[in-house]
Amino acid sequence: MDENGNGNAEALDALTARARERARAEASEIVDMLRFRDAELVRTAGIESPMVRLVERSAIPLEIGQAVGLSEGQVTNRLAAADRLRERTPYTWRAFRDGRLDWARAREVSSAALLLVHESSHRRLDESVVGYAATHTVAELRGWLKRFVARVEAEEAAQRAEAARRQRDVQVTHVDDAMAWVNAFIPSHQAAAIDARLRRTPRPDGDDRTRGQVRADAFIDLLLAEDTPASGRARTDIGVVIDADVLVGAEPGPAVSDDGTWTGPAEWVREHLAPDDTFFHRLLVDPITRDVLAHEYVGRFAPDVLATAISFRDGVCQAPGCLRPARDCDLDHREPHPRGPTKGSNLWALHRRHHAMKSHRTLRWILPSGRTVHAEPATHGLTPDVGSDVEHRTARLLVDRGEPPVR
Repeated sequence: MDENGNGNAEALDALTARARERARAEASEIVDMLRFRDAELVRTAGIESPMVRLVERSAIPLEIGQAVGLSEGQVTNRLAAADRLRERTPYTWRAFRDGRLDWARAREVSSAALLLVHESSHRRLDESVVGYAATHTVAELRGWLKRFVARVEAEEAAQRAEAARRQRDVQVTHVDDAMAWVNAFIPSHQAAAIDARLRRTPRPDGDDRTRGQVRADAFIDLLLAEDTPASGRARTDIGVVIDADVLVGAEPGPAVSDDGTWTGPAEWVREHLAPDDTFFHRLLVDPITRDVLAHEYVGRFAPDVLATAISFRDGVCQAPGCLRPARDCDLDHREPHPRGPTKGSNLWALHRRHHAMKSHRTLRWILPSGRTVHAEPATHGLTPDVGSDVEHRTARLLVDRGEPPVR
């Protein structure tokens, strides 16, 4: 460690090299599985008896599993995922074999490819995903892929969503100690509204209940109350990102939550814009540049526009790899106040732990957008390597989630 507490650069380089080696080892194992499977398919093709041939081939996952310590189901799933990568996303497959992507990331790409219908969509995925996957966590990649699939094949995504919505259900499972689980399978945008309603439930002074207990009690009250007065209800804000051409109906497309964790058909959201106590903030973005064209709110209650807009703009904590929702983060001055102004270009969402880390250590962070920033503890200031690409004006924000635009 040097005097500023930074790790030894050589040690970090060694860790990076080890990660590449591990990824290449994973790729070698998968390739060997495929080779064994393919060789066995060739060998058994000459068996005359269909029954014997079927039995012989059904033993392939078992034999591989015994060799590598996996179950038959795990082997079958890995082989299927690898086949999709080879056939539908060859560039991603090469990146996996070269050690640029580990199996966890390659598997996520394969799962997304399974949802895509058109060959052109597979090409677009293959051309876009490797650079993002190589520089982001698995959780960030999973969210990116979810949004990618919803955008490039909006009609197909909407059809799957409609099919899934027909399966909506609520189940009650009674367990020990006089307790029960209530499990609901419902559309994401409505689940987000419920979560926001419960999250905003006030806790009176002196109340010693935990936050979870407050949420549970509010949930029960809302479901069992026969007549709930409008007054006293907790107001909730939901942020979604909808492309401008999708909003006017010129193109099909999704509504994406402010933190990127869920998507849904835009028309579903439009159906729920006017409840008395829940409203959706809409960030209208250009489909290519991702520039916000307007920020508007629907409903009777207007929040603090600046804080809400920044929370929706950032979506999650801006520290690398952190997916804490921006609504649960500190609103931090990049350049400390009063030298730094309180405006959108100087404010961002940071999880409390990362806020403290930024304030007391010399850091070099690669942001979700791919930009590199430096934080110096002497001033607690943050200086980007390149010009700031986040600005706040009266009705214009830049939404930057580190994603290449879908073309």
